[in-house]
Amino acid sequence: MAGRLSGKVAIVTGSTSGIGEGIAKGFAREGARVVVSGRRRERGEIVVAGIRATGGEAVFQQTDTRSPEDCRQLCGRATQEFGGLDILVNNAGVFPRALLEETTAELWDEIFEVNVRGAFLCAQAAIPLMRLRGGGSIINIGSCNAFRPGESLFAYGTSKSALYALTMNLARVLARDRIRANWITVGWVLTEKELEVQLAEGRDPAWLHDAEADRPMGQYNTVEDNVEACVYLASDAAARVTGANLNASAGMGVYL
Repeated sequence: MAGRLSGKVAIVTGSTSGIGEGIAKGFAREGARVVVSGRRRERGEIVVAGIRATGGEAVFQQTDTRSPEDCRQLCGRATQEFGGLDILVNNAGVFPRALLEETTAELWDEIFEVNVRGAFLCAQAAIPLMRLRGGGSIINIGSCNAFRPGESLFAYGTSKSALYALTMNLARVLARDRIRANWITVGWVLTEKELEVQLAEGRDPAWLHDAEADRPMGQYNTVEDNVEACVYLASDAAARVTGANLNASAGMGVYL
């Protein structure tokens, strides 16, 4: 049986580890040809090798999404290697902790440059290529913190709120081009980086186990939850879905 993304070409930013790596591998399993991207070349090449080892097609493009030229080269690589571009997943993001009073202008700018500016620049570079294909799918990886930021995630939560607004504006202005823009609300996923942060803040495995039981569904959100959400939004099954908030947060992102 053909995969749900057979014949499609995808870019996944920030896909050298964590959720992005999972999305890149999930897309390849579903038949997409994937451009893996990030700042860490060695990690990116490992992800590509893993995809190829299971019969998938992928290349790595080293990219700093804060750079307009890097974003243009990233999208150009999709065309160069695979003949076009159908899917862009804006997953690259940073989440330094700081209370409101501790948030410097420099930290604020750093977070917004990656989490919002980078997504805008990648979308801007991808849209002309998607128009040539008669449409496409832009998926922005969001967070429940966009709607209720934690105290130490003030700037991060605000940046994700801005990314949500960017998603909805893209959905409106690109509808005639049949380029869909959608958002995924992500909950608490214990990626490698998140574990590093939690342990650095003094939370041991026992605390993390107890915290899982306190989640709305009694479980952490997982990488695979978000992979499945991305595959759906990237596929033809979602051909009429745009401007959507697909809440895959295991209940954490439910607000009145």
